[in-house]
Amino acid sequence: MNAHTRGTKDADPRTNPGAGRATSLHPLNFGYGTNGLTDLRLDDALGLLADLGYDGVGLTLDHMHLDPLAPDLAARTARVGRRLAALGLGVTVETGARYVLDPRRKHGPSLLDPDPEDRARRVDLLVRAVRVAADLGAHAVHCFSGVTPAGTDEDTAWKRLAEALTPVLDAATRAGVPLAVEPEPGHLLSSLADFHHLRRALGDPEALGLTLDIGHCQCLEPLSPADCVRAAAPWLRHVQIEDMRRGVHEHLPFGDGEIDFPPVLEALVATGYQALTVVELPRHSHAGPHFAEQSLPFLHRAARATPDSREGRIP
Repeated sequence: MNAHTRGTKDADPRTNPGAGRATSLHPLNFGYGTNGLTDLRLDDALGLLADLGYDGVGLTLDHMHLDPLAPDLAARTARVGRRLAALGLGVTVETGARYVLDPRRKHGPSLLDPDPEDRARRVDLLVRAVRVAADLGAHAVHCFSGVTPAGTDEDTAWKRLAEALTPVLDAATRAGVPLAVEPEPGHLLSSLADFHHLRRALGDPEALGLTLDIGHCQCLEPLSPADCVRAAAPWLRHVQIEDMRRGVHEHLPFGDGEIDFPPVLEALVATGYQALTVVELPRHSHAGPHFAEQSLPFLHRAARATPDSREGRIP
């Protein structure tokens, strides 16, 4: 397990995912996404992250790890929960698996599809994810809108999104697990401004929160990533982090892009964010253990850095 130590924190994993783990001497909780460890069995991936010193895991529900369509999902979830508890790992549940519902269409069907039955399949997946998150004590369920289908006008797309998310938010409210919608480049909901549009359309439900991807902020937001953190703070329920370049939606290892990370982490600390900050490198699974090992020291250095002594590339 992790050789670094700090004092005992709040034991509730929903407010403090790293509670009970021996971790580094700073208030942020770092995780790594299983969508970047798809060549590993889930049990092996969790053991690796614990050994490397991560506070938690971004658990993508997918066929190779925790299959949300498995007939024995509850039993599988219970086993994963026991493993997480034994390792002292916090968890957020992510729903960005590419082909979990449709083997031929990436992220299909979506919440915006013209066919109501197709939209209902995505809604069912998200409701299942809420149940899994509740059983695991996860601090949030991540989701996204999907790409606007060809021939669909924006007003119709927004209406479909609001209607589709209503039963998911109802389930999240009952379960006490926030739904954290992610602005995704190229999707209907692609920016912080779009998140606020959805929030207002739904009547600002308490269960609706935000997933902020730091790379996406660099990619397309008018604000700097650190300013995005500050602007998003009241609704922030989950954070994904990786490097990225302006205008290019490509998740990069730390140091390969343009982001200055110390101000971002300083902003997270200043806003009081304590849920997981999860490294997301889904296209680097071929070398997942390597990037998991390299990413955490980079984040620890960036979290300790002052404005005058910021770290650059991973050595």
